[in-house]
Amino acid sequence: MPINGQNDGSEDLAHFLPCANTGDDAGLIEVDALIPVNDGPARIIHITHQAPPTGFLSICGRRKDMEDALCVAHNFPSLLSPSLPSDLHFFAVYDGHGGAQVAMHCREHLHIALAEEMQKNGFFSSIEDTELWEKSLKATFLRMDGEVRDRSSTGAGQNGSIANMFPDTVGSTAVVAVLSFRHIVVANCGDSRAVLCRNGQAIPLSVDHKPDREDEMARIEAAGGKVICWNGWRVLGVLAMSRAIGDHFLEPYIIAEPEVTMLRRSHKDECLILASDGLWDVISNRDACLIARRCLAAKKDAQFAATALVQEAHEKGSSDNISVVVIDLRHGATGTIR
Repeated sequence: MPINGQNDGSEDLAHFLPCANTGDDAGLIEVDALIPVNDGPARIIHITHQAPPTGFLSICGRRKDMEDALCVAHNFPSLLSPSLPSDLHFFAVYDGHGGAQVAMHCREHLHIALAEEMQKNGFFSSIEDTELWEKSLKATFLRMDGEVRDRSSTGAGQNGSIANMFPDTVGSTAVVAVLSFRHIVVANCGDSRAVLCRNGQAIPLSVDHKPDREDEMARIEAAGGKVICWNGWRVLGVLAMSRAIGDHFLEPYIIAEPEVTMLRRSHKDECLILASDGLWDVISNRDACLIARRCLAAKKDAQFAATALVQEAHEKGSSDNISVVVIDLRHGATGTIR
């Protein structure tokens, strides 16, 4: 099963999956048919040889419709101007619900909006300022939410075209990682997740926004809402997450404000995993890191690791779309996607 005309090594994949079925009927996902291309879920731009090696895979899985989206933008500030810093790399997973419109809108626009916010805040002269990172990322997420509102019935379709309007019931998670030479910065809104593998340990860099999280439940109830157990804990018995971009029919209980984490990079860092809940619902942080580390230690690339994680989630019965990005952070690792 080649990827871009090359053997992806999938015949060896089962050796890296602790729970893989290796019986006669096991089989592997047909990777050829699932690699995102053209107008598929991935937005891959501005790839350079100086960027960290990155692998990704996004599949519909057992769902009828594909609502996930990915974005990888190396040197993303230079998309605005060649004079801006070229050593910042952007990675994101967007898990849509109620439709794919908001996830796709974020895929196309959020990285550009972040670069614009950073430029507006004079950020590039103080790239290690934690408060400026938080300010820029929060402003970007709220800007995306505002753009979605303007294209919804809540915003009366302010862009003027009914055909381009988004239903109020459509939304998306967003987990974003920005990688600089010294830091990893993660912003999260919803239940997609970022996990760092460092020295054999799984370190979550985001905390899922679930309605039954104590602080989230208190916020929702203070706003007059209810968290109801209906096939799991849900806001007003409807949405199984407490933050998202979009979902304006559930305002003010659902908010788009992200939580931001900034961590200094270490020579002990191995890889960073971003994924939708199609992975995390069936694979623990620890096992995800174990699989990715085994792949990289065996001299497989980040693409192989991403494929292995998707394969394992699918084999373990994930009922959702599955999207995974793996960034190789080992010292001296350079290269392009696939």
